[in-house]
Amino acid sequence: MKIKEVVCALERFAPLPLQDGFDNAGLQIGLTDAEATGALLCLDVTESVLDEAIALGYNLIIAHHPLIFKGYKSITGKDYVERCILKAIKNDLVIYAAHTNLDNLQQGVNFKIAEKIGLKNNRILLPKENSLLKLVTFVPLMQAESVRKALFDAGCGCIGNYDSCSYNVVGEGTFRASEGTHPFCGNIGELHTEKEVRIETVLPAYKKAEAIKALLHAHPYEEPAYDLYPLQNSWGQAGSGLIGELEHPETELEFLKRIKKTFEVGCLKHNKLTGREIQTVALCGGAGAFLIPHAIRNQADVFITGEIKYHDYFGLDTEILLAEIGHYESEQYTKEIFYTIIRDLFPTLDIQMTKVNTNPIKYM
Repeated sequence: MKIKEVVCALERFAPLPLQDGFDNAGLQIGLTDAEATGALLCLDVTESVLDEAIALGYNLIIAHHPLIFKGYKSITGKDYVERCILKAIKNDLVIYAAHTNLDNLQQGVNFKIAEKIGLKNNRILLPKENSLLKLVTFVPLMQAESVRKALFDAGCGCIGNYDSCSYNVVGEGTFRASEGTHPFCGNIGELHTEKEVRIETVLPAYKKAEAIKALLHAHPYEEPAYDLYPLQNSWGQAGSGLIGELEHPETELEFLKRIKKTFEVGCLKHNKLTGREIQTVALCGGAGAFLIPHAIRNQADVFITGEIKYHDYFGLDTEILLAEIGHYESEQYTKEIFYTIIRDLFPTLDIQMTKVNTNPIKYM
């Protein structure tokens, strides 16, 4: 298969519009029309990872962290990023990154962390806002079912754990077809009344173009009428962090020891132990300290993340247990997500997780 087929599969799972504004997820380097010779999966792109891919004969590297974040006015090899760019181009390597689009996704990075911990009833800690639209259209009674199906197939109608959601009201529509038109029903020049269904459904804003295309293709009218309304609802299927529950409560020390072992943490940092039971767990892979107030507001017993600043620890001992496990450690299992996506869809493609530990932080 071609590299672009693998890229398309990754973007169907983790759509690029879900990434945060500062991010640079997506295709980083290379041409995707080439046949894929193999995919190397990693957290970070380094020179050693590139060397590993070259030695394996692979021409695709899939990373969580983008190699390129900023614009370059020159590429001279003065730092590791520029050296990686030069080496990748010289060796016809394609580099692709799925970053905050994978973080913000239900079943993404944070859900993988929760799986490792054994959490149940998992949900997004801070759902995205202003990311939904309501689509309203008017369809002849006999064609309503086929139009609804087309909209659902295009990604409309998902609310929480329910899909195919719509609201339908039967009424009457009127129109008069002018000369040169080709009306589905009624006669040119005559006022026509048609039994219609008003269909209302919701969709993520980034699927607007796909949904309208599906509507226009499935709708029998020459000039379908439709409305789009922005919604202020929270979108529970995408956003930052995660909160869930342990099946059985644990003591603070038991829980921290288990986390340290599970994620192979060289130095687990935490605030003062107060003897609380740990049952409700909030977490965020990477630098997630901005979610501490939301974890407290949701009455989490502990908040786990990769990085917490010194002053963020102050004054929270009685509010919540904080556990800082390291950026690399918190996101290391992202490679498993990539592996599952690609292996399921492209079983014949050679795939390996990198054997290079790209964590730049060492513990004495």
